[in-house]
Amino acid sequence: MSAVPRWTLLSAGGAPLFLVGGWTLAQAAQSDGFDPVRQTISALAATGADHRWIMTVGLAGLGLCHLVTALGLVSAAPAGRALLALGGLATVVLVAFPQRPAGDSTTHAVAAGVAFGALAVWPALAVHRRARPFSDREHRHPPASVRGLALAAAAVLLGLVGWFAVEFFTDGAWIGLTERLAAAAEACVPLAAVLVSRRRPGPSGPG
Repeated sequence: MSAVPRWTLLSAGGAPLFLVGGWTLAQAAQSDGFDPVRQTISALAATGADHRWIMTVGLAGLGLCHLVTALGLVSAAPAGRALLALGGLATVVLVAFPQRPAGDSTTHAVAAGVAFGALAVWPALAVHRRARPFSDREHRHPPASVRGLALAAAAVLLGLVGWFAVEFFTDGAWIGLTERLAAAAEACVPLAAVLVSRRRPGPSGPG
């Protein structure tokens, strides 16, 4: 039986729903021809945006889902769980300090950077590097395939975040699109981690 609680599936599955559902509804509610390829997700929750509460709820739900998933993903290494929680917390912070029409809030920009960075790196640190000091029956080395998948996921996420960063800092034409690709991928990876963890057996009981 898996050590990862069943309710973690709800929080991990809720993350992409809050994010994608939030931006889909918020984009539809805009009255000024919002361009999702060029404009950022934060613009949907910015001060003065039409029905900004929709994306605000979406981002807040995303951050809280990551925090709950980090709490329940007990099969992951502490460093990975801490980074996942940091990404969730930073997402909640950027909601509390929305983008302003006259220019980005510094706190918002820093929180967004921390969130993107932490959520891209956490899979690489989520796999235990060595067995814990208990019996081999209770704690086994993770399969090499799991470690490889975690490293591959982190590499893909970092690539997507890097692409978005290039578009953002060069004022490219695909700022919104690359941000959505990176954010959606980061929202889905925790769900994949929970599904993989729940397929693996948890610690054995005594005897």
